[in-house]
Parts: sequence; structure tokens; C-alpha cells
Amino acid sequence: MERHIQLTGDGSHTIGVTGTNVTYHSTYGAIQESVHIYINAGLRPLLQQHSPLYIFEMGFGTGLNALLTLQEAIAQQRPVYYEAVELYPLSAPEMQALNYNNLLKATTGHDLKALHSAAWEEVVPLHPQFSLLKKKQSLAAYLAASSPLFHLVYFDAFAPEIQPELWSAAVFEQVAARMYPGGVLVTYCSKSAVRKDLQAIGFTVEKLAGPPGKREIIRAVKD
Repeated sequence: MERHIQLTGDGSHTIGVTGTNVTYHSTYGAIQESVHIYINAGLRPLLQQHSPLYIFEMGFGTGLNALLTLQEAIAQQRPVYYEAVELYPLSAPEMQALNYNNLLKATTGHDLKALHSAAWEEVVPLHPQFSLLKKKQSLAAYLAASSPLFHLVYFDAFAPEIQPELWSAAVFEQVAARMYPGGVLVTYCSKSAVRKDLQAIGFTVEKLAGPPGKREIIRAVKD
């Protein structure tokens, strides 16, 4: 899979899959999208409620969601345990070309390089308030193994038309089994089929206003 760096509308980078229209983040603005969906709708409402807050991310990707979460955990002085799966990690040159560290004023050791350089398959404490476990495997393989329960899920897979196997009711049911009651799942995808599947397996689904370029997002709470 050939990839390239692409500038988005807010001045931050995303990764594009060469020869397709597929990008890792919104072309209207990578940082503003991640902040709107995963930090404002997901992380901030829960950060003061749990210590530590357990987060799972479907698709580590560029590491932007993890970086924003790391910064928020440090700023709020609240502990976060973060697990993520990723089958196709970025190369060092790809990571170094991204401009998130500069735009977010990330400090050395608590920046994108630290996240991507952290060892795979083991828990790495990057800060007293943030521990990271990255798994280089598919979501199916991850869900087939044991894991802790999570308070918050960042569901950031490629769109259903690109990876339909990741958006099925069966997958969401397995994800729900790894969430605490009252746990929250946030995603950029607000398709009616996704909403109905989440509701059918016991989530209360709320449609929220989306970031620029997207009308709605989903915040689903496990009943």
C-alpha cells in the first residue's frame, strides 16, 4: 500500500493512500476533526470520572488521536491507559514528515516520535499519566484474544465502504463485550446502518454535530 503526506484544510497533515481518495483523516482538517470527535465528544467528558481511564483505539494510524490524548492527560493530570491496534504502521520517514508536533507544540519524549517509537506488544509508560500498548494485528485477531475492559473506544477504522468487515454488528458486539457498562464509543461515521447495529446490541446512540465538512458524528453509550 503506497502512501503519501497530504495537507488538510486546517494546515495539518494526513496520510493519503496513493491512487485512491482514501485518507486517514478529514481533508477539511485532520487536527480539528480529531479534537472534535475523539477529544471533545469522547475523552473530556470521561477523563474526570475514571482513574485511570482505559481507552481502546481501532486504528492507531498516524498517532494523532493518541498524541492529543497524551497531551490532554498531561494537561489535566489524569491517568490514561491506551491500547491500539494497527496492521500497517507508518514508517519512520512518514512519521517524521507529519507536522503534528509543531502545530501542537509537543514536547520531546511526549510527542509523535515517542508514540511511534514505543515498542510493540508491551505496555510502555510514556509519562506518569499515560501508558501505551500497541498491537500489530487485525481487529479480528485482537478481539479474539483477552484484553482489559475499556471506558472509551475511539472507532477510527476506514469508512464502511472501504473496510465493511470492521463495521458489522458482530464486530460491535465483540467491542461492546470489552467495554464497561456506561462506556462510550465515538466515531466519525454516522451511517444509519451503523447506528441501528449499535442500538440493536445495547448502545444508546446520540448523533452530534460533526466537524467542518461532516454533518454528524456518533457518540454511543453502552447501556
